[in-house]
Amino acid sequence: MRILIISDIHANLTAFETVLKDANSQWEYVWCLGDVVGYGPDPNECVELLRSLPHLCLAGNHDWAALGRLDIRTFNPDARKAVNWTRETLTKDNIDYLDALPTTFVIGNYTLAHGSPREPVWEYILEPLIAALNFPHFETPYCLVGHTHQPVIYELISDEGDTEAISPAYRQQRQLNGRRQIINPGSVGQPRDANPDAAYAILDVETNTWEHRRVAYDVSAVQKRMRDAGMPERLVTRLEHGW
Repeated sequence: MRILIISDIHANLTAFETVLKDANSQWEYVWCLGDVVGYGPDPNECVELLRSLPHLCLAGNHDWAALGRLDIRTFNPDARKAVNWTRETLTKDNIDYLDALPTTFVIGNYTLAHGSPREPVWEYILEPLIAALNFPHFETPYCLVGHTHQPVIYELISDEGDTEAISPAYRQQRQLNGRRQIINPGSVGQPRDANPDAAYAILDVETNTWEHRRVAYDVSAVQKRMRDAGMPERLVTRLEHGW
């Protein structure tokens, strides 16, 4: 079975639709690693599109923020404004959907989390040391995470906990080699690796292969909807720069 791996859609319908078009019919099921909403102008549309697909989805910190489960005083002012707008915009059905999402999921050889296996909603795995500290917190060979908006593979290379960060080679299948790995597909709707293109991945669980992918989308169309909604200009601008 081929799985479409997505994360951090962040209410960006244009990016989400572009990813689905780019992936075409090359997948049979979707694993979404959280943050369906937040920052972007299309929270209801993104939730409803995801709900129309065969999928499983986890809760992310912005999903929880939209539900009032997090103290958003820890968010920066622009993010707080976006959270409040999202809360006011979401329909009851879509709030109920987000409210029912789990924070972790284990399926076959894969543990899924939004942030990290030891702190599923909030922790950022941004470097090999943090990845190394997380390997004891899951039992499967592989863990898939989002949250950082940066595609990467962290591979455990020794019994002493040494961990290597491996940059993605886009549209090249990578054979998962049995070593324990923490893998991030990157962000669909708000990349933060100085590349504005939407990021996603294809996982073939039968051949045990992983493929990072990027695809350009109409950033200006999303920016117009954000400005029309009165969102902070910094959130609008960052989409075109990938930060």
